[in-house]
Amino acid sequence: LIVVSLMLFGTWNARNPQISHYDLKINKSTPNLTDLHLVMVSDIHLGNIVDNERLADMVRRINELEPDVVLFAGDVVDEDINTFLEQEMSQTLKALKPKLGCFAVLGNHEYIGGHAEDIVHHFEEAGIVVLRDSYEKVADSFYIVGRDDLASTRFGGKERKPLDIIMEDLDKSLPIILLDHQPTNLDEAQKAGVDLQLSGHTHRGQFFPNNLITSRIFEVDWGYLEKKSLQVIVSSGYGTWGPPIRLGNKPELVEVNISFGD
Repeated sequence: LIVVSLMLFGTWNARNPQISHYDLKINKSTPNLTDLHLVMVSDIHLGNIVDNERLADMVRRINELEPDVVLFAGDVVDEDINTFLEQEMSQTLKALKPKLGCFAVLGNHEYIGGHAEDIVHHFEEAGIVVLRDSYEKVADSFYIVGRDDLASTRFGGKERKPLDIIMEDLDKSLPIILLDHQPTNLDEAQKAGVDLQLSGHTHRGQFFPNNLITSRIFEVDWGYLEKKSLQVIVSSGYGTWGPPIRLGNKPELVEVNISFGD
């Protein structure tokens, strides 16, 4: 009875995401903005379990928050791309209406499935800018930098660039937001001059006691960390991988309000 009860609760919990809210200050001025309202989502794992109906509900919830920017921090699609294509999920993603656009990086699962290039094509078809060791200057006021995932080396046959090389031409007097699926080597982001890093990947263990492992592997496996000039937010993710169960944590959308100014 205890096991059945835990599984029932874990299944319900996995299907009822919360909104985690953060208010941050970046001590840099911008030409056109005094603040920024963004929504970040990671680890949706779109497929048979997290299907188009749940994606449509996620899109509705994001639009209700009226963000300036929507950021996808990797593992949006599970290994098998077929369900994504059959249910025309890229059409659902087109319904996102942020004022300044949607941006994404790939995660390890997009590479493991062997469909990274196809996924990039369908994201761009949906109006999502995919950043692969590249950056975008937004509203002439701040940068979004996106790193290719660490799995690109093993499964994609391509080494990702060092962060300082990616950022060498940026105007570092402007705010810099980094999307990197896995929250590893935070020292690199801090030394490169990143102001805010957004990551996922960990699922916060997805079910207890795996969180005890992820908290040892990563400097921060969920929530907020301030590391000198670098601020970091790691999401527990929106969907699930493997068993559609979450115990000891909740799925989430991450809402961030950033104020700019010296």
